[in-house]
Amino acid sequence: MVGGSTRIPKVQKLLKEFFHGKDLNLSINPDEAVAYGAAVQAAILSGVQDSTVKDVLLVDVTPLSLGIETAGGVMTKIIERNHSIPAKASQIFTTYRQPTSSQYPGV
Repeated sequence: MVGGSTRIPKVQKLLKEFFHGKDLNLSINPDEAVAYGAAVQAAILSGVQDSTVKDVLLVDVTPLSLGIETAGGVMTKIIERNHSIPAKASQIFTTYRQPTSSQYPGV
C-alpha cells in the first residue's frame, strides 16, 4: 500500500475490511514508493542482472479506460483501464444521425 492517504488509520481500516480482513502490506514507505519503482525500472532497462531485480516484472498499464462517446453521451470503452500497454483494439461505429460537417466523435 502506497500514497500519503495510507497513513490515515480510517483508510487502513476500510481497506482491510474491503479485502476481507487481509493484512495490508505497509513495508514500503509511501514517500519512497515512486522513487523505488523508478530505480527498479532503471535497473531493468539498463540490463542489470542483479538478484534484486531478477524476479521483478514491471507492466505498464492504461490508468484510465479509453473509449469514444456514443449515443446519449455514453462512453463506450474500447480499452479497459489497467490493460497492459501497448494495446490495440478496434470496434466499428456508425452514425445515428445524418452527419454534418461539424459532427465529430468525442474521444
